[in-house]
Amino acid sequence: MGFVRRDGTQFFVDDRPFYINGWNSYWMMSEGVEWLSRSNVRSILDDGAGMGLNLVRTWAFNDAGYHALQRSPGHYDEDVFKALDYVIVEARRRNIRLLLSLTNNLEAFGGKGQYVYWARQANADVGYSNDTFFSDPTIKDYYKSHVKKILTRVNSITGVAYKDEPAIFAWELMNEPRCIIDPSGNTLQTWIEEMSVYVKSLDSKHLLTVGLEGFYNSWSPDSLVANPGHWADFLGSDFIRNHLLSTIDFASIHAYPDIWMPEVSFEEQLKGFSKWVDTHVQDGALRLQKPVLVTEFGLKTKSSTRHRLELLKAMYDAAFDSARNGEACAGAMLWQLLEEGLDEYGDDYAIVPRDEPQVTELVGAHSCRLEKLFHSNFTAAVTHRKNKQVSTCEPLLV
Repeated sequence: MGFVRRDGTQFFVDDRPFYINGWNSYWMMSEGVEWLSRSNVRSILDDGAGMGLNLVRTWAFNDAGYHALQRSPGHYDEDVFKALDYVIVEARRRNIRLLLSLTNNLEAFGGKGQYVYWARQANADVGYSNDTFFSDPTIKDYYKSHVKKILTRVNSITGVAYKDEPAIFAWELMNEPRCIIDPSGNTLQTWIEEMSVYVKSLDSKHLLTVGLEGFYNSWSPDSLVANPGHWADFLGSDFIRNHLLSTIDFASIHAYPDIWMPEVSFEEQLKGFSKWVDTHVQDGALRLQKPVLVTEFGLKTKSSTRHRLELLKAMYDAAFDSARNGEACAGAMLWQLLEEGLDEYGDDYAIVPRDEPQVTELVGAHSCRLEKLFHSNFTAAVTHRKNKQVSTCEPLLV
């Protein structure tokens, strides 16, 4: 297994184009801690492999909570680290790569709020907002210490340092960074600059992205019209500015039209979704000259099955057309796949593969046509290992 590299707006492995059909299962490290629950890690990876998926996004952090990786600044639970070791090994066995996120803008699993709490306990003058995460020197040192601990970790199973592990596709600085106390974006931009340089100083082999949702602010006035609402103009991030840095290898976006445009019809949401993706792919090609990866997208499971399938098809068609034409969309990652019985990790978007045969068929069909496009010797069938259904490379129908 070789490292993934970037050349212009495309990813390559061993001089062959690498396009992504992936998913999110953020909870895998937590489920890998206990021996009995490790079967959930294996099962979800089997599900992904059975659908032909080649990349999974998951958390490389858990701060101060249950099964915490980092119990306090610089203090780690070796059993939890061994769980992450296990996740990496099991993914590689199935030829699945990992996009590992290093912390969270949200409160789940600790994130920036936990770092601010730790700094406050250490009598740092962190003010009232969790957004001081991006500017406080004590907190920045905490974060850098965590980054170093992760990147230099030597896998207890393989003996390979994470920074030397080709099964790791890329690092992500933070899940969905926002800095609302500075809508100009200067604070977040300075943090991205500093932390991306630091990551690259430790690891020059892996790709790096920010973890953005893809919103624009006043730094990109011509693109503000693409935002799903004026509220998105003031979140302190900018898709163009934040990704232009030479230390950032590719751009990311998220897409949740039912959350972002709740008052309009599904048809309007679907139009907005397509415009959102198309705008960012064009910006990736023309303004960034970098790949754009849709690292989260989905529609609530309470929506009609037909609507969810239409959204998936729209995303996969856009990704396939981009791959076929050598354009900037590098792929898409569904949010999220969940094993049966793991309700504590569930949300309005969770998909249990064995309960959603139409979804798994559609996802598998997209994997098939990507493989067929780039590997002429590919046998056009993907067997879903868990339920023995077969997805063939037929057109994506809904």
